[in-house]
Amino acid sequence: MKTLIPTDKISKLQHVIEGVIKGKPEAIKLAIITLLGGGHLLIEDVPGVGKTTLAQALAKSFNCSFNRIQFTSDLLPSDIIGLSIYNQKSEEFEFSAGPIFANIILADEINRTTPKTQSSLLEAMAEGHVTVENKTYQLPKPFMVIATQNPVEHHGTYPLPESQLDRFMMRIHIGYPDAQAEREILRQQINSNPLDKVEPVMEANELIELQQQVRNVKIDDSLLDYLIRIVSATRKSELFELGVSPRASLALLRAAQAHAVLDERDYCLPDDIKRMVIPTFAHRVVVNSRYGSVRRSESAQAALEEILKGVEVPL
Repeated sequence: MKTLIPTDKISKLQHVIEGVIKGKPEAIKLAIITLLGGGHLLIEDVPGVGKTTLAQALAKSFNCSFNRIQFTSDLLPSDIIGLSIYNQKSEEFEFSAGPIFANIILADEINRTTPKTQSSLLEAMAEGHVTVENKTYQLPKPFMVIATQNPVEHHGTYPLPESQLDRFMMRIHIGYPDAQAEREILRQQINSNPLDKVEPVMEANELIELQQQVRNVKIDDSLLDYLIRIVSATRKSELFELGVSPRASLALLRAAQAHAVLDERDYCLPDDIKRMVIPTFAHRVVVNSRYGSVRRSESAQAALEEILKGVEVPL
């Protein structure tokens, strides 16, 4: 067995984030998988449970450039991407880069801004560059968007369209901490903010190398067939009005490979795929209104669990 990532590195990364986010090991694991898979992360939950804190802790764990953008109803696309400004000395327009030009972007409360501003992230998230006045500007590598959003039931929110949701490799939820974890949160906040003590455990070039190693994880043809059967089932099932896209198929593949890496394997197992289906697909599918009787996220998860039960697992 070949270990792709040094055990001490990944253990230290998890330890650093768990020192800030108490009692949520699964959410932390999924966030790290998204990072190693080269994807973007959407953190959805009610206010005050640590969405922004998790994003900041993940960003500070790497020695990368980091920008936080607070999304509001009056935010404009140019406030994110940048704009051309006329220079009187040179008598030419010069591009002034916006906060999107960083390795890790925290898009805080992304669903509090208008669809027009939300769409300004589409090209950046899909292609790794932005276009302003017919000129393309490459974004730094690695590049990751970590977005937080409140549930759409809350006032003053604009639901993300399917095209935007499809750009996120995963959507995760944090949830309320249990009593013991909340006690630890209160105890550690008495004297200082634990975020202030977070030190980088990896450099940007190390992260790029790790992301490439994830792509080299072996996956058997029988597992690819298993993945495709799951994808096809979402498109054919009466449970869904909209199944997942080919982009989602690739996201599931990358998530499964990264999950294998976290288990210190250089090959995928059926469980790697199965365990990544819900966090990778639940925000992408649209559940048939005749089936969904609860919140969209809950009905999507239940429907995907039904799909998984009906797809044969390769031996």
